[in-house]
Amino acid sequence: MKKKITVLLVFVLAIAAFYVFDLGRFLSLESLKTHRDQLDAFYKANTWSMILGFVGVYIVTVALSLPGATILTLTAGAIFGAWTGTLIVNVGATVGATLAFLVARFLLQDWVEKKFGDRIKTFNDGFSNNALGYILFLRLVPLFPFFLINLVSGLTRVRLGTYFFGTMFGIMPGSFVYANAGANLASIDKLGDIASQEVLGSFALLGLFALIPTLYKQFKGKKNLPPEAKEAESANDA
Repeated sequence: MKKKITVLLVFVLAIAAFYVFDLGRFLSLESLKTHRDQLDAFYKANTWSMILGFVGVYIVTVALSLPGATILTLTAGAIFGAWTGTLIVNVGATVGATLAFLVARFLLQDWVEKKFGDRIKTFNDGFSNNALGYILFLRLVPLFPFFLINLVSGLTRVRLGTYFFGTMFGIMPGSFVYANAGANLASIDKLGDIASQEVLGSFALLGLFALIPTLYKQFKGKKNLPPEAKEAESANDA
């Protein structure tokens, strides 16, 4: 219990510090455009320090579910270039998301299962059995906030490795779109200019492809049910 309180206190204090010191003012499109040349000069003079520091900031931002990941991804593209920026963002975002996942699991999973165990058992079993497809879908299709997926996934029984690799591969397309936009920063006037309907449609299509094995498994399972089981399921649906 003391460990949980300590972890919770650290997270609360870190989040409070972000807002008390108004650190969000540095995570805006205007701030990025204003300081791009300075950041670029620092990167050229201190390459590895800049990379490691940037990854650290990205990890903390995602782990604490703070706003600003989009601007950081644009910054990565503007400073490191589209391809290198995508790789750096992928490392920071995946590690940060995994930390958020672990904290949610450590702090809340036992309580959630005790409180709502019977109600979420079906969802939990389904998610755990088809976790990779679901995680890829959720990462590719921006239906839910990134931080919410991190926290909710931690409350399920999905394996850490599945979550880690599902996140790592699932965020790559979106990371590249924003890092590539950052590499062409001068052409961006607002964040809404970046993700067009065509881009979002492509992500949705990729997400549906990720769900095909899961949907096929469910269809095949229902098809192979004995007659009495099918009748029971139909009665429940009715």
